[in-house]
Amino acid sequence: MSDALDLDLFAALLTDWCVQAQPGDRVGVFSSTLAADLAVALHRALLERDAWPYVRLEPPGLAGDVYRHGTGRHRSAPPPTDLAVADALDAFVRIDAPANATELADVDPALVTAVATARRPLQEKLLGLRWTGTLLPTPALAQQAHMATAQYAAFVNRALFLDRPDPVAAWRELSDRQAQLVAKLAQADEIRIEADGTDLRLGVAGRTWVNSDGRRNMPSGEVFTGPHERSAQGTIRFTVPTGPRGVTVTGVELRFEDGEVVSATAERGDDYLEAALATDDGARFLGELGIGTNAGIDRPTGHILLDEKMAGTVHLALGRSYPETGGTNVSALHWDLICDLRQGGRLSADGEPVVRDGALAI
Repeated sequence: MSDALDLDLFAALLTDWCVQAQPGDRVGVFSSTLAADLAVALHRALLERDAWPYVRLEPPGLAGDVYRHGTGRHRSAPPPTDLAVADALDAFVRIDAPANATELADVDPALVTAVATARRPLQEKLLGLRWTGTLLPTPALAQQAHMATAQYAAFVNRALFLDRPDPVAAWRELSDRQAQLVAKLAQADEIRIEADGTDLRLGVAGRTWVNSDGRRNMPSGEVFTGPHERSAQGTIRFTVPTGPRGVTVTGVELRFEDGEVVSATAERGDDYLEAALATDDGARFLGELGIGTNAGIDRPTGHILLDEKMAGTVHLALGRSYPETGGTNVSALHWDLICDLRQGGRLSADGEPVVRDGALAI
């Protein structure tokens, strides 16, 4: 299925725009064996830029074995080899290329959150590097998106801007547009989100808005910040399904008081929702507020990397803040939940519309 993408062009985008590989950089490439062709193209591109590539490809589904066959040791501490690899790298690219979009369907959600908590030191170490997360179209992801395989590959191609004459220039243009949005939002004290079943206020005074222009996520297309941890007041309904691989969570409704989730329900996946909120003390507070801007992503696909960038949506993350936003919430959880504003929704900053009916108003 990757034949639908120009892998050399994709590798150049990841190398030059995303991780910005420099001579001597030690750059990891992590994925499943289904991404072998892209990994080869990335290996070649990194060598041509005088960087040191380190490629690690796992058989599809291998990562799920820790939940099914691991002992207490494997579930209570980060893998020492992974910690050593993280210490040896300057940057990495992680490519999601699954063979099964429901590979964790049989795993207890509480176990998933317990392992995530145990691996927080590894997560923090990796997030301290230059990094990019991306995906490669596979039949499993196409099925999850309810698309034909070729249709899904073309969809991802557009989302990556690989259909443009100069993809790097296209991402630079998006970065410039989003910079104007960031400049406007930087003056705001309060964000209000309104939609069917939603009326939520968030304090953002003094927080930093980040222009997510494809450096860390590819594709990207969002601006985000960390709302004040005790500021969320009201109710929000998330209308786009999200969840880890194998767990579908839909119709999530959260009520906040003084920043904390005090009531939570889900039409489907309620067990996972409750387990996620019980991850640790920070899991019931918000770590991120993001506004999607990528017009190449026009429908939900079941993959959070794509869906949270969808133009006309807003997403909130339960759990960990990104320190560069000024957020201080600490958690092993970072779970993005998406509210679609394209059918009568509105996001405003200090009363001025920013997104109205899914379109940017400024």
